Amino acid sequence: MADVTEALIVIDIQNDFCPGGALAVAGGDEIIPRVNALMQELPVTVLTQDWHPEEHSSFAAIHAGCAPFQTIEMPYGPQTLWPVHCVQGSAGAAFHPGLSIDPADLILRKGFRAEVDSYSAFFENDHTTPTGLAGYLRERGITDLTFVGLALDYCVAWSAIDAARLGFRARVLEGACRAIDLAGSLAAARDAMRAAGVVLDK
Repeated sequence: MADVTEALIVIDIQNDFCPGGALAVAGGDEIIPRVNALMQELPVTVLTQDWHPEEHSSFAAIHAGCAPFQTIEMPYGPQTLWPVHCVQGSAGAAFHPGLSIDPADLILRKGFRAEVDSYSAFFENDHTTPTGLAGYLRERGITDLTFVGLALDYCVAWSAIDAARLGFRARVLEGACRAIDLAGSLAAARDAMRAAGVVLDK
């Protein structure tokens, strides 16, 4: 059994990010068996869930003349616009049916503030508004975090980088993730993770 200071952070394995979903990541469902097995190996599991209101500011549909995957400036910085996805209470926002959710100690919903997107499990995209996850982990004595899920170059990377900056030991299992790779985003995310001290593993 792994040390009780370790936790598995499972990022956004939801229907809309899996094949057939509104913002599908290629092969997103292929990682599920490994993720389920990891939940049995690590003593603490946290699942994150993208959870947007219908008119979230990251949706291209609410910006006149804008298209998905275009970048605009928001008050907190550049924002990629996305197709409508993971709307609160929708089938797309639900966890993939193959994902084991019973082992989860905590399910953390993010992205529910309409005015700011939320890639990281720790902060909104303004980098200042916390989700509360760091406090939860610290109160449980967790020091080492392993990240898996979707998508490697966005929510997984941002979460792992924030974890490292907050003083956690952060590891990403790339084989238990899949990436969008939008305009070089995967290479950039890998570079940023390494620079932050995140360990990239298989």
